[in-house]
Amino acid sequence: MKKHIPNTLTCLNLVCGTLSAMAAVKGNLEMAAIWIIIAAVFDFLDGFAARMLKVVSPIGKELDSLSDIVSFGVAPAMIIYTWLTRCLYEMAPAISGNGFMALMPYIALLVPAMSAVRLARFNIDERQATTFIGLPTPANALFLGFIPLAADKLSFLNSFWMVWLLTIVFALLLVSPISMMSLKFKDLKFKGINIARYVLIIIGVILIPFFRWGAFPLIILAYILISLFYHTLQKLQVI
Repeated sequence: MKKHIPNTLTCLNLVCGTLSAMAAVKGNLEMAAIWIIIAAVFDFLDGFAARMLKVVSPIGKELDSLSDIVSFGVAPAMIIYTWLTRCLYEMAPAISGNGFMALMPYIALLVPAMSAVRLARFNIDERQATTFIGLPTPANALFLGFIPLAADKLSFLNSFWMVWLLTIVFALLLVSPISMMSLKFKDLKFKGINIARYVLIIIGVILIPFFRWGAFPLIILAYILISLFYHTLQKLQVI
């Protein structure tokens, strides 16, 4: 019985990702973003349950990746596509009515494509046990999926071209060779990589009361910058 618990949680991750995509199609971008958070919770719980119950299996690993493509690839892509389409309609008719411009929101398709490549690499790359190479798919989903909710306080996210460019940049970050820190604590000591993790947590605690759901894009930006700073110091053998 217990061997089915992690896979059940993984399937719940998949269901939440599907619900997110459905909400985005209906134009409910806030609910679509919230479903991504719930999917991320199940994504954490399935791995945690597998380790605790000692029922890690090859099929569980593959099922997890397939679920992540939906929840952290397809779902945020649907949100971005819908948001870019809305931003496009707000532009001058001479621009928004252009047939070529109507195709531009489809740049969101890069997200599930690069997410699939990222997850396939992760499954065969033994170097990513304690750190990540490339932006993790959940982090990418939390950034892109919450752009519409951050736009009220960060007006530049209402710009079609800014969001279009960010979509490309973050899709490419998924398959980049950049090292990103893992948020899995082995202990709670305030030293080494844990310092960077605690700094990120503090930033999140500060940002959420001010930006609410819209804080997630800023938190993910902080995550990327802290990761780059920490790994740069490591290469320079400063720490």
